[in-house]
Amino acid sequence: MLDIVDLLKSKNDEKVKHEDTFSAVLFNQTVECKELVEEAFRFEGITTPASIENTDENIRRHVRESSIEVVLVDLNRSQNVTKDMERISHLLPNHASVIVIGSEDAISTIRNLKQMGFYYLFWPITKVELVDFVKHVYENRKKQAGLGKNRIAKKVAVWGSKGGLGTTLLTSEIGLILSDLKNSSCVIVDHNFSGGDIDIFLGIPDFEKRMVQKGGMTAGMDFSYATSMTRKVNDMLSVLSIESAELNELELKEYIRIFATELAKQNNFILEDLSRSVNSKKDLLYVSQECDIFVLVIEPSVASVREACRLISELDRIGSPLRCILVMNYARPEISACISRAEVEKCLGQKIDIVCGFDKSAAKDIIEGKHIYQLNSALSSNIHKLTGLILGQESRVTKPFSIKQLFKGRT
Repeated sequence: MLDIVDLLKSKNDEKVKHEDTFSAVLFNQTVECKELVEEAFRFEGITTPASIENTDENIRRHVRESSIEVVLVDLNRSQNVTKDMERISHLLPNHASVIVIGSEDAISTIRNLKQMGFYYLFWPITKVELVDFVKHVYENRKKQAGLGKNRIAKKVAVWGSKGGLGTTLLTSEIGLILSDLKNSSCVIVDHNFSGGDIDIFLGIPDFEKRMVQKGGMTAGMDFSYATSMTRKVNDMLSVLSIESAELNELELKEYIRIFATELAKQNNFILEDLSRSVNSKKDLLYVSQECDIFVLVIEPSVASVREACRLISELDRIGSPLRCILVMNYARPEISACISRAEVEKCLGQKIDIVCGFDKSAAKDIIEGKHIYQLNSALSSNIHKLTGLILGQESRVTKPFSIKQLFKGRT
């Protein structure tokens, strides 16, 4: 005899099996958005996302705690949606699909977010509109299509205008700050294939470069394989450093660029360590075409400044859209400088963004296993400022106190 209760139970069980279940999180600015998202998900039978107040610190702390598939970012109180997403983009894992909800009604906003690999949903919305949009994003995700697949790491080239300028030190410290303090996943790409001190700067014991063999590159080379060629520094930072007894430097360059391209798919930053002692003209062309930010490290010497002028002119000739950050690093005491800062800026035709003064204790600190970014020093402060510029933060200039200005404000 047919049991109606069992039949209904069977159909309910089947329905439960077909419910959409995926991990999601909402970073909300408004109660209205939070309530609508939760109601819409419950109504549709989708697992309700965790709701957390939208602050940079909360995003930094929570978004990487588990394998989040969909991130909803409520920016209804934002004065500039594009700028806010540029600021927090490095906090968001590349593997997650990101939906931005905002009340900024502009085609430029949609276009800008699309270029960054984010979806945009204009507020106000209905529950049906939200559910349909989220399902569309999730279906794209399952098919490995849509905007999320276009989101790759920001590539930063740190280029020394000559050898011995501390380029590797700066690259290492930037990577440590981004990974340890900014919670951004990073890979440092070591372009020195026959030595170098990157292991000392990063504090990696028993370090050995990964060995690459001729013919080792196969069609099956993917993110997992590229990751196996890296060495972990901390949970969010790895270093890609290779060598070979069979391949020449140009061939190794091709290998490391293929690895870096794969690693860019699942990381926030790729930091290219390009000391002048190991780079070439092909490197400059690669940087101009593939990188987003160009950190040019110079010193106040004739040779360094002349080379910097040549590099800037060449990038101008190529027409590269690179964002350039100019760093003057005193690897030796300031008294040994033969050119002043003003003369350097006049020669280059642009202002120096960061000046790192000579730190006589830096070498000793590094040998002792300390990291500069963790110390209370002027050099540490300037490296933090440099990292801020890479993240798009404006450099804050402290104005001197003025009695005249104080009284002017009271009149």
